[in-house]
Amino acid sequence: MSKLEVDTIAPQSGTQVTLGESGDTITIPAGATFDASSGTLTLADGSVTNAKLTNSSITINGSSVSLGGSTTIETGTSWQSDIKTSAFTAVAGEGYWVNTTSGAVTITLPASASVGDQIIFTDYARTWGTNSVTLNRNGLNIQGGTNNAIYAIDGQSVNIVYSGATQGWIPNSDDNVTNANSYDVEFLVVAGGGGGGWGIGGGGGAGGYRTSTQTVNIGTTITATVGDGGASQTVYTATGFSGTNSSISGTGLTTITSAGGGGGGAGAGATGGDADGVDGGSGGGGGYTPGVGGSGNIPSVSPSQGNDGGDGAPITGAAGAAAGGGGASSAGLNGASATGGDGGTGTANSITGSNIYYAGGGGGASHVSTDSSSGGLGGGGNGGSSSVPANVQSGTVNTGGGGGGQGNAASSSSGAGGKGVVILSIPTFRYTGTTTGSPTVTTSGSNTIIKFTGSGSYTT
Repeated sequence: MSKLEVDTIAPQSGTQVTLGESGDTITIPAGATFDASSGTLTLADGSVTNAKLTNSSITINGSSVSLGGSTTIETGTSWQSDIKTSAFTAVAGEGYWVNTTSGAVTITLPASASVGDQIIFTDYARTWGTNSVTLNRNGLNIQGGTNNAIYAIDGQSVNIVYSGATQGWIPNSDDNVTNANSYDVEFLVVAGGGGGGWGIGGGGGAGGYRTSTQTVNIGTTITATVGDGGASQTVYTATGFSGTNSSISGTGLTTITSAGGGGGGAGAGATGGDADGVDGGSGGGGGYTPGVGGSGNIPSVSPSQGNDGGDGAPITGAAGAAAGGGGASSAGLNGASATGGDGGTGTANSITGSNIYYAGGGGGASHVSTDSSSGGLGGGGNGGSSSVPANVQSGTVNTGGGGGGQGNAASSSSGAGGKGVVILSIPTFRYTGTTTGSPTVTTSGSNTIIKFTGSGSYTT
C-alpha cells in the first residue's frame, strides 16, 4: 500500500478537491481528528445515523415532545381578553376580568384539578360590593370546606391555588371572602285585617304586625303564608269576619305568625241585637248599643302585635255609634253618641326602602251623622253611616288594614279587611333568585327586597 505524505492538498484549478472515486470508502483512523471547525462540512441527507438520537424526546411540563418537534411553553397566567359579565366555567392557568355591573356572577371552578393549578379573578369595574361574585366549588373543597365562596368587596382580586383534595382551593391572595353558611334576613309579617261589622257596626281590627331578624342557613327554604282580609258583611250577623294569619317558617327558623284582625261587632240592625268586637291581632271595634271592643295581641306575643278595639256608644234618642278597630300602634277609638270611633293607628316600617304604614284599624259606623269616621293610618277603611252609606271603605290590600263598619243602610255592605303581606330583606350579594309564588323583587341600597302578596317561598 502506497503512502502519500503532504502538509496540504490544494486544487490544481478551481476550489474543489475530490478524495477517491464514487463507491470508495474514506477511512479516518482511530485517534485521528477530522477538524472542520474553521470551515463547512456538507453531508448528504440521511448519511449520518446514531441510534441514540432515533425516536428520542424530551418532557416539558409533563408533556413529551419529540426532538425536532415543537411546543408552546406557558409563562405565568394566561389572561383572557373577553370581559366576563355572566356565569362561566373557569380553566386552570387562566386569569379573568369579571364585571358585575349588570348583576351578580357565578363562576364554576374546574371539576378536577392538580396540585398547583392556579386561577385569578379580578373586579373589572369595582362593582363586586354591589353585585357579588360566587365561586361554585363544583365538588372540590374550598379552604377545606364545602361552602361556595362569595366575594363582595369593590376592587377585589382573587388568586386561588389548588392544594389537593383535603383543603382544595386555597386563596393565595383574596383581600376578603365570605364563605360562611348563614346570614341574616329581616322579616315583616302582617296578617289579614278584620272585616267591619254590619248594622252600625264596629271597624275591623288590623291584622297582627310582627317583625323579626334571624340568621338563616344557606339552602333553607323560607315559606311565606299571606293571610286574607275578612270578608265584608252584606246582611246582619252577630260580628264581622276576622282576617286570617300570615307567617314565615323554615328549617332552623323561629316561626313567626301574625294573627288575623278581629271582625267588627254588629250593631242593633233589623234584629235589635248587638255584638262585641272579635279578638285578634288587633281587636275589632264594638257595635253600638254598646258593644265591647275585641282584645288585641291575641294570642299574646312580645312585642305586642296589635291593640284593642274601642267600645260602641249607647243609644241616645235616635243616635248611636260604633267604635274603631284596633291598630298596630294604638287602640281603636270609642264611638261617641252619633259619631263613629276612628280606627287605631298602624306602624311605619321602612323594610322596602320607603317608610310605609301597615296595620291600621277600620273606622266605626254611625247612625245619623253624615261624617265618616276615619280608618287608622296604615290601610284602615273609613266607617259608613246610615245617612251616607257609600262612605264605608275596605281596608287597603296588602297592608292588613281593617274594614270600616256599615251604617245600617239596607243596600250597603261593611268594608272588607285588607289582605296581609310578608316581606323579606336580604343582602343582595346573597340573593339566589330562587322563589315560588311570584313575589315582587326590588332593591334598596345593598339589600334585595322580596315582597309576597300571596303565599310562596324563597330558597337562600
